[in-house]
Amino acid sequence: MNSNYLKKIIIIFLSVFSIININTLHVKAFPIYAQQGYENPREATGRIVCANCHLAQKPVSIEIPKSILPNTIFEAKVTIPYNSDIKQISGTGNTGGLNTGAVMILPKGFKLAPKKLLSDELKEKTKNIYIQPYSTLQDNILVVGPIPGNNNQEIIFPILSPDPNIDKSIYFLKYPIYVGANRGRGQIYPTGDKSNNNPINASYDGKIAKITESSNGSFDIDITKSNGETYTEKIPKGLEIKIKEGNYINANDSLTYDPNVGGFGQTETEVVLQSPNRIIGMIIFFITVTLAQIFFVLKKKQWEKVQSAEMNF
Repeated sequence: MNSNYLKKIIIIFLSVFSIININTLHVKAFPIYAQQGYENPREATGRIVCANCHLAQKPVSIEIPKSILPNTIFEAKVTIPYNSDIKQISGTGNTGGLNTGAVMILPKGFKLAPKKLLSDELKEKTKNIYIQPYSTLQDNILVVGPIPGNNNQEIIFPILSPDPNIDKSIYFLKYPIYVGANRGRGQIYPTGDKSNNNPINASYDGKIAKITESSNGSFDIDITKSNGETYTEKIPKGLEIKIKEGNYINANDSLTYDPNVGGFGQTETEVVLQSPNRIIGMIIFFITVTLAQIFFVLKKKQWEKVQSAEMNF
């Protein structure tokens, strides 16, 4: 069987498995949704599309070398900080740990380094982390996740730089790198529907008449409107109610606390694809300047000795 064909089957299997796992547990991050819904994860405005579902803003950082040589493997470390003690609400209303995910948009020509070229140290750092290209046409865009967040608040991307001597469309220049990363579940599904990772708001003004808790942990809140009519707000399992019976509320007031503890962040950096010839030329220049300075000093000392000898004579 062709190795490329086998690779495609493995990727499809992992993608389907991720979707099944997502729909079953409802606690995952959803990079696969971005792959299916957007040809390019970075919009014309510069915003990465993950922010459409993960509404809360959180920090993210990236560390890379300032410059790299052609056809060289280097590390890009993405840090997704959060308090590992916090728990998030799942789609079933239970609580669990947060997951992390990230997307990295590299310049054209840069791509994920093949595993066979990785050093033992880099293989160990990327162990059990499945990073894949965003699509078959855009291997310079990489995605990872969802993965358990407790052990993956730092994700290492092994990157292979291009060689302008081989690919004539690549030049020795400074290039931007964009990265976005999330921790925890989003607030909106790609369909536009809200997840249960949102506070529940009142539909109308009124008075809290009755709060009833069901056996499965959900709540029914009966609210009497100003015209005497009573309607019921249903609160899913896992949300914490912030109102009490007898309270007066206005439309759009929160009936529950905000359950979201995660969020999305994006940042960017730059890397210089450095020509080896430039480095060699710079070294030769520095050596030449240093030698010139040394000879100048020696010549000056020699001249001073001659002057001293003439004066003594």
